[in-house]
Amino acid sequence: MKRIDAVYQKLKELDKGPGVSASEIANSLGLSRANVSSDLNKLCKEGKAVKLGTKPVLFKPIQEISQKSERTSLDKFLEKNPSLFSAIEQGKAAILYPPNGMHILLVGETGVGKSMFAELIYKYAIEMNRFDQNSPFVVFNCAEYANNPQLLVSQLFGAKKGAYTGADFDKIGLVEKADGGILFLDEVHRLPPEGQEMFFTFLDKGIFRRLGETDLERSANVLIIAATTENPESALLKTFTRRIPMIIHLPSLRERSIEERFNLICQFMREESNKLGRPIRVSINSMRAFLGYNCPNNIGQLKTDIQLVCAKAYADFVSNKKENIQIDWIDLPSHIKEGLYMETEHRQVWNKLLDINKRYFIFDKSSEENIFFINQDSDGKNIYEMIDIKMHELKSRGLSGEELDKEIERDIKTYFEKYFYDVSKTIDVSDIENVVGAEIVRAVEEIIKFSEKRLNKVLSKEMYYAMAVHIYTAIERIKRNRKIVNPQLNKIRTEYSEEFNIALDCLKIIERVLDVSMPIDEAGFLAMFFAYDGREIKEQKKNNVKIIVIAHGASTATSMVETANSLLGTKYAIGIDAPLNEKPQQVVSRLKTYLRENGIKSDILFLVDMGSLTTFGEEIEKEFGIKTKTIPLVSTLHVIEATRKAMMGHSLEEVYEETLNVNTFLEEERASSKTVGEIKEKLAIVAICTTGEGSAVAIKNVLVQHLNYDNNIFEIIPINLVGSESIYTRLRNIEKERRILCIVSSFRIDTSVPQYGLHEVLSLEAIKPIQRLIDIENTYIKMGDTLENQLKNINSKYVLQDIKMFINAIENELNIKVNTNALIGIALHVACMIDRLKGGGSVDEFMNKESYISENYELYNIVKKACEILNKKYDINISDDEICYIMTFFNYKNILK
Repeated sequence: MKRIDAVYQKLKELDKGPGVSASEIANSLGLSRANVSSDLNKLCKEGKAVKLGTKPVLFKPIQEISQKSERTSLDKFLEKNPSLFSAIEQGKAAILYPPNGMHILLVGETGVGKSMFAELIYKYAIEMNRFDQNSPFVVFNCAEYANNPQLLVSQLFGAKKGAYTGADFDKIGLVEKADGGILFLDEVHRLPPEGQEMFFTFLDKGIFRRLGETDLERSANVLIIAATTENPESALLKTFTRRIPMIIHLPSLRERSIEERFNLICQFMREESNKLGRPIRVSINSMRAFLGYNCPNNIGQLKTDIQLVCAKAYADFVSNKKENIQIDWIDLPSHIKEGLYMETEHRQVWNKLLDINKRYFIFDKSSEENIFFINQDSDGKNIYEMIDIKMHELKSRGLSGEELDKEIERDIKTYFEKYFYDVSKTIDVSDIENVVGAEIVRAVEEIIKFSEKRLNKVLSKEMYYAMAVHIYTAIERIKRNRKIVNPQLNKIRTEYSEEFNIALDCLKIIERVLDVSMPIDEAGFLAMFFAYDGREIKEQKKNNVKIIVIAHGASTATSMVETANSLLGTKYAIGIDAPLNEKPQQVVSRLKTYLRENGIKSDILFLVDMGSLTTFGEEIEKEFGIKTKTIPLVSTLHVIEATRKAMMGHSLEEVYEETLNVNTFLEEERASSKTVGEIKEKLAIVAICTTGEGSAVAIKNVLVQHLNYDNNIFEIIPINLVGSESIYTRLRNIEKERRILCIVSSFRIDTSVPQYGLHEVLSLEAIKPIQRLIDIENTYIKMGDTLENQLKNINSKYVLQDIKMFINAIENELNIKVNTNALIGIALHVACMIDRLKGGGSVDEFMNKESYISENYELYNIVKKACEILNKKYDINISDDEICYIMTFFNYKNILK
């Protein structure tokens, strides 16, 4: 038996009271206290034990809890609601936090399920033996007594006989009723300041007085779960929120996946079936409508709407209008019907959700949907979420420019290295179709075959699996109208130019096979897959940087550490309090004892508040021979950031630098989360016929059949020449709302818009050039979205128009047309160049510049002339080095199309 197993067995054996000390176990087993203490701390990290108190430190085993929690109510709930992973983990941590749990504040919009979540936490507490089976769960809606503080006090804390008019007997309050359980304060923002203040003492010490009592203090052991739809920082007193450290955000229905919404619908349908005691039949189109309709009041509205629809179906059944309790799409209210027409999901989603051979779903008390849904990644994270979180974090700390770029570049590379390593451990390609669906597998197979030919190498099975899951994640993100942003797109295009060009062609494969429009940013991620495939991926050992907080005061350090560890769901940071009456040498002596007892030999970052504590690091380095760094003026935010970085495996220097960069936020950043999407320009292809509108419609049908375009951007408009309005008047009317891309007509029209004859369309000769016009416009539209996330010093919308003119000028002079892949590269390069020069950035020297110019002198003059427009417009100087880099884009045959 290993030593740690023996320590664990002895801990369980000696656990009879409040806890067991390391010394007791050491004496019992004849081991050194330091080794036992180290093993006990490892058991705490593994979740097999919990640490209690500070002097002395006691340990309790939680093996029984771990075994029992394998299938708790929260775990079952999580299976169907993966978007609530963080919320559920926070809830679990709050319940298990020693000794009596941690008060919780639930934040979320109306109808997201805060009351239901509070009840789930209560059930979990019972399942984990934190509460007795019969412990109370008391609900109080603060809005009911918001305008009557006296009555509110008596409701919560009770009242003594005679305390106010009508108080004819002693009254027990809800706090006393909730003793030994949970008090759920719904709409806590409606609790007036006086009411919040009354909770201070109770939250701090667990004591209170009934209204009218002055000589008697009462106590109760109550866990508070509060809920609000408002911003806690503005709606609640800070002194109140500080006493509720665990704040849990519950996502709205629109933030949750289609799979979760489907599970909710099924759950509510089964509940109604149980109430009615009969099966409920729901048509396929009704399910689609429920999945797609706008539900502003979230889960609460969804449940209510389902109840109303079921009630109507039951009324039709009992009145003999229908033979069964059956819900058909035609019977749905109009606002639900509209969900069938929502274009938020594509047909492959329906194929995963519903068996198209069925006409009805049947729900009864025994029914369980047997539909397989995807967990996007093994750890619930993906590259997009990582970038979103990282960008928000860095920008909130004021990072920008090169610092931000370096951080993102490092994280992207680390992600792909880890991604391939993780895949190599878990891959089972035979099951991949069950995970992502047949259509994505087909797209990936085509991509792999195409890319192997272009790269002239065989791609690995790890690549096959990794790309399939990644593409699935990308498409799910697009379906939920969430942007795909690659901040390193231009750098990837430059460093991995071959892989990037292949990735651009792969986007076209994805669009064709999966019928979805992919942003250019995604090509950067696919290029990284190609670049990293075949590299030797080794498991990286994480740096084990310890975070130790030392601060003056009876509980200052431990309080900050408890808060940070709770929010991060860990026990990583260590807090050492330094009472004001304790000498510094006594504090450092305790610190040394702790380091020896726990066998700590790793690097340490000390977070201290002031004075002599800042010198502890030097003393520890000399005596223990370990590397340390110290940051003074510590705050809870510093502790959270340092702990998070250390857990991620960053080095001591990296953790130190990152923590130094933390701004001491005294006020919450007031950055609006609302983004106003610009309406994309509408484009039109006009089909003109002299023989009547029917012929023009026929021409339109030919174009629709053979052209590939986005209906949201492009429209084919048929018009006939017959009528009182002239053709030019009609074209001007169209141009009021749309830009005309080209015209199909049997005669020439006096306009600069490209024109094609009817015979060219009917013979399909014009299809290729028209498709090229569409592809170019699509490329520029996508580039607009991409550049918005790449540029810092110039407006992406306006610069794109200038770049378009710049490229057209060179094309016309050279009498060439570049293909869309080259167009993307040129536009991205020129935009980033202008942005860099505008921001005062440096210019990379072009090797053998003079000889390159002399060998391509005509091209040099053409590009230089086109650059003059940009120089004047943006007040920059495009040097010969930059001109040479641009020339390389136009100096290859593969740009032609």
